[in-house]
Amino acid sequence: MNWDQVEGKWKQYKGHVKEKWGNLTDDDLDVIDGKRQQLVGKIQEHYGLAKDAAEKQADEFVKAL
Repeated sequence: MNWDQVEGKWKQYKGHVKEKWGNLTDDDLDVIDGKRQQLVGKIQEHYGLAKDAAEKQADEFVKAL
């Protein structure tokens, strides 16, 4: 799975994202719209993580799909 696939099927994966990062709101998910950098930014914002840690979580999430 890669980010292009996630972006193309974002509506299907929103529930998985919400399960993993429960602090993200529905509005956040709409803003993210499958874009990796948007997701990384929202993870940083809501969880107080460094950019590299948020990127690692996002990449691990996509690998697990």
